[in-house]
Amino acid sequence: MKPNIIYIYADDLGRGMLSCYGQKHFQTPNIDRLSEEGMRFNQAYGCAFCAPARASVLCGLHDAHAGRWTFTKAGIYREIDKGTLTLEEVYELIHNTGIQDGAEDVFLPHIAQKAGYVTGQIGKLEWGFATTGDELERHGWDYHYGYYDHLRCHGYYPTFLFENGKKFDIDGNTFVNCGAKRSAFEQGKQIDMTGRKVYSQDLFDEKIIEFIREHKDKPFFLYHPSQLPHGAIFFPEIHPSVADNPHLNDLEKEFASMILRLDKTVGLILDELDRLNLSENTLVIFSSDNGHALQYRLKGRVTREMTSNGEEIDNINTKFYSDTCGDVFDGNDGMAGLKFSNWEGGVRIPYIMRWPGTIKPGSITDHMMANYDLMPTVAELLEVEMPGNKDGISFAPLLNDDRDNLQAHEYVVYASYMGPALVTRDGWKIRAIIDVDQYRYERLGAFLEEMEEMVEYQLFNIREDYREEKNVAQKYPEKVDELRQKLIKECDGNLINGTPQMHFAFYGREGRFGR
Repeated sequence: MKPNIIYIYADDLGRGMLSCYGQKHFQTPNIDRLSEEGMRFNQAYGCAFCAPARASVLCGLHDAHAGRWTFTKAGIYREIDKGTLTLEEVYELIHNTGIQDGAEDVFLPHIAQKAGYVTGQIGKLEWGFATTGDELERHGWDYHYGYYDHLRCHGYYPTFLFENGKKFDIDGNTFVNCGAKRSAFEQGKQIDMTGRKVYSQDLFDEKIIEFIREHKDKPFFLYHPSQLPHGAIFFPEIHPSVADNPHLNDLEKEFASMILRLDKTVGLILDELDRLNLSENTLVIFSSDNGHALQYRLKGRVTREMTSNGEEIDNINTKFYSDTCGDVFDGNDGMAGLKFSNWEGGVRIPYIMRWPGTIKPGSITDHMMANYDLMPTVAELLEVEMPGNKDGISFAPLLNDDRDNLQAHEYVVYASYMGPALVTRDGWKIRAIIDVDQYRYERLGAFLEEMEEMVEYQLFNIREDYREEKNVAQKYPEKVDELRQKLIKECDGNLINGTPQMHFAFYGREGRFGR
């Protein structure tokens, strides 16, 4: 049986923020329901931050390659509100900046289309930092609704959104920055909400339910990349379950309320599937793009730059831990690091799948997977041939416990601002820490031998050292050399490809806007 597929993609949600992964200060009942009625992954990898994670999912590729994609700069759609660019000019700039899609490129929704599915994407943009309706259509979305610019997603009250490329103004939302502000409260009281009338997740919920109802009698693939709970923290109502929690400050309560708002969306989807008798024929997937992001930083309580005893975090010898840096939520689930880093806490994500009648309820798996495995998994489930030159491996056999046919990665790879990392099936992890500035400006075009003085390698065994506290590179130099060679190979011969700095593209008119 080929199922409908609904993929709910949270933004900056560390797995420790969910009660099914151990959150103690509040419950996420609807996401927990997915876990209780489905399968929860313990070793799922996203990317270090949002743009490469989304590209990786859509392309079925890891983000440390050379020249597979570029990221255009966010903020360009703000120029429409300002009156400095027309929509046509914005499209022209995006379509002529960076690496463009090739005629033979295959993206995730194309797999579903080949199986006769209707495809829909509702929410935050699915590619890079700025996209267009033309690009979304090219990627295989029959229907698309939401933001086309990442920077606008930092506010939750958009002045306009797009539906199938057509711009629609949102009455009552008047802020050019989409109402972006840290906190809807000042001194415990709600701020003046004039200009902030319609919360974006409410709009997404309406379109999600409409899409499901409209296509209930035909197979569909629906992708919902939410903004939640990306900062700036802003939610107009504190959820009753955290309102009186004495262990949380006001900002933490507001952040928890954003996660609970996303949990509400999950509940709406599950209830609608039940109402339409679609539950047993629908695979629901829930995950996030990257690891924990400390949106509720507050001097004197929790920071990402300094430990509680005043030790500076350099992400080489010192790193963020919840218990040493004051994170009451333990959002990275006891792991090291945060979003943007190549520590496990920066890239390990929640990953939950529910398919009643197929996936055994309450399943928990330690199978190592990456977000670029979704494309081949969907292809196998829908009986569509996978295109070549992809990195993912299907884990479809895992869903019905067919372990005899389950293949696994020898290792997974991901990039970060500090450099790439590689994690093996048996728990070895190599981190490359690159002096990017020295490479780019002093030794552009350097040979690998010349790069060695610019790169530091660290080695951990995360099976034995969950918190990445013991760098054993000096103890196991042969293992470092073995994994180093594999990492260089995956970076297409140059470790610098394992940094996002090598994949940004800038518009030819930067002097006019965006500074």
